[in-house]
Amino acid sequence: MAEFESLELNGGTWHGILRSDTPPGRLILVHFGDRVAEAQLSPIDKTSWRVAVGIPSDRLSDGVQSFLLLEDDGKDVDPPQPGALHLASLTLAAGEALEYDLLNELTLLRSEVDLLKKELRRLASRD
Repeated sequence: MAEFESLELNGGTWHGILRSDTPPGRLILVHFGDRVAEAQLSPIDKTSWRVAVGIPSDRLSDGVQSFLLLEDDGKDVDPPQPGALHLASLTLAAGEALEYDLLNELTLLRSEVDLLKKELRRLASRD
């Protein structure tokens, strides 16, 4: 079974190491079900490969974006094949939309904590 270790995202390229007893098939980057890039492999030894795949800039926008690294037996520009092996996920979050969502979550958490404090005080005052 293949195991992927994510190393870094640098200059728009996601780097990692793939360990597998057998040479990998095609490694592709998928975003919203679309094949957006193919990873480049460099052998390290018989069971390890250095992986580098570029994140297309046109796929980056405000909010949360998730990219999947898949291994399959497809050729060239074929879409992801049924039964493709999910190796890793990369989630990127950016922009004002995210800030707004986080502020809403924080406000909700604060109101829930206030509700819990009131209820605990009410229960404690019964004694």
